Amino acid sequence: MWKNLALTPLTIAIICLGGCTNQPTDEQLEVWRTEAVARNAKIVADNAKKAQQSQWNLVIQGETAVGKSLKLNWQQLQALATNHLKTVDPLDILHSNEIFDFRGVPVSVLLQQFAPVNDVTDVTFVSFDSYQTTLNIQDLLTYPITLAITKDNKPIARAQGGPLYLVFPYTQYPQLKQKYDTTNWAFYVSHIIVGTESVNLRIGKHQVNLATLDQLPQVTLEQNVGYRISWPSGKVKLFGVRLRDVFSTLKEPLPQQGGVIIRGKAPFYDDSPVRLSTKDLAECDILLVTRWGESRELIPAKMGGPVTLAFSSQCPAKISQLRWVTFVEELTPTP
Repeated sequence: MWKNLALTPLTIAIICLGGCTNQPTDEQLEVWRTEAVARNAKIVADNAKKAQQSQWNLVIQGETAVGKSLKLNWQQLQALATNHLKTVDPLDILHSNEIFDFRGVPVSVLLQQFAPVNDVTDVTFVSFDSYQTTLNIQDLLTYPITLAITKDNKPIARAQGGPLYLVFPYTQYPQLKQKYDTTNWAFYVSHIIVGTESVNLRIGKHQVNLATLDQLPQVTLEQNVGYRISWPSGKVKLFGVRLRDVFSTLKEPLPQQGGVIIRGKAPFYDDSPVRLSTKDLAECDILLVTRWGESRELIPAKMGGPVTLAFSSQCPAKISQLRWVTFVEELTPTP
């Protein structure tokens, strides 16, 4: 909570007590303390509002027999969440040995409804903050791995992984700990990707697929990558197209004094997209990456594919240190 506090007069006063010559009066301190408490209460209330369960959706996408994505709203998730799973919660550090009663929907129920295509081997879960974890589809069909919405009959708080928390039956099936450790437990899940999606990228007014990107000049980078999960350490070959080439080919002009907003799949990007200026795109190679490795493999969902954003190591530091976006879905020119 403290990291969200603004620099109020009270905090300034506290800092000043050690080195400022004009110390505030007790009356001033009390006024500032009241203002700080009110400001902090507003921050907490705003964060709680953002996490309201009634606004939460789960989107299911990828290689399924139905051939299209499905969005389940909170009321639909409530209706599906009839299964109870009693297990420890290793991420609840203060109660790591306690057995909790989670209510939710087993992932197998959702998979059976969607009927994945025959050659799908894994399923990727994406969280609000762009965290991702990938599980074997046979394990999901075999074990009651669950998307939980309550814990001991109470809604799951955001700080505890809610409102939708990917939970593993460690107590009933302790062997799962060997295959899926605590890094596979996922907080605030927003998307399920069955297999890997096809490229379907929105660029300005255009909808772009892999064939379109393949027709553009291809660029290769070989360097350490800035992706956070599932990529090899050390130098990796990346293959893709420059953003500036994409926009010029599509005849989608970028504002000279503006730039482009890049959004990934995770809802986090709605509030915090990556922003690049038109000048940034001209200065260095900023790529939409579609393949990787010596054999130029397509990027699977478990690595954030089918399209990721990458910055050349030759870019200025202010650019290359930006977030490397996975599951890129939309590029929007902006003034």
